[in-house]
Amino acid sequence: MNRTTATAAPALLAIAHGSRDARHAASVEALVARVRRARPKVRVAAAYLDHCGPRVPEALADLAAEGVREAVAVPLLLSSAYHAKHDVPAMLAAGRQLRLDVRAAAPLGPHPLLVAAMERRLREAGVRTGDEACGVVLASAGSTDAQANAALTELARGWRRSGWGSVVTAFASAVSPEVGEAVRDLRRTGFDRIVVASYMLAPGHLPDRIVRQAREAGADVVTGTVGDTPEAGALALARYDETVRPALDRSA
Repeated sequence: MNRTTATAAPALLAIAHGSRDARHAASVEALVARVRRARPKVRVAAAYLDHCGPRVPEALADLAAEGVREAVAVPLLLSSAYHAKHDVPAMLAAGRQLRLDVRAAAPLGPHPLLVAAMERRLREAGVRTGDEACGVVLASAGSTDAQANAALTELARGWRRSGWGSVVTAFASAVSPEVGEAVRDLRRTGFDRIVVASYMLAPGHLPDRIVRQAREAGADVVTGTVGDTPEAGALALARYDETVRPALDRSA
């Protein structure tokens, strides 16, 4: 018996990057569990682009086998870089062969809710929000996509206006400055307290590199990843709703 009907809400397929590090999938599953609890009438599943499973085509096949006919893919990606622009659309093409109508939502970031998630992590580490004595490094994976990197720089500029002494971007790969360099630059500028906010969804190789570089450069605080936070869960649902509502309006 099919678990869905023609009138059921579209399924939500949360698509993460994936990692060989088991902590990554555990964090993604915790985020997906938040989404399920918040929207119990929506079929919510997780899939990965690489390294761990289920991969996106497998997850789509599983949904189709359950009787799902509509789904919204929510990329759990924090920028609109290569994975969001190329990998996700290519993998979602498998849905057409399964007679599954799949629409892609925007990736999670950049978005103010992710800033709120980073501030949550900073508060958990004992840092007062908007402390003008603090220099903040917004540390992300980095990309060869200049537009994606520029969007993060703009996010940092907006965050700076909330009261921090400075907010700068740094990257774990692909482009400069690297995290340690950004920490040392802020120290030379005169900040006595420097905190590194990890703009990463889930633990893995690059988040570990951010932590290592930050500590080696003498950062006072380095936060954990933002995936398993209420803000990330709310944002995933917001991206889903943004995609579902136009279709509902057209059918009204």
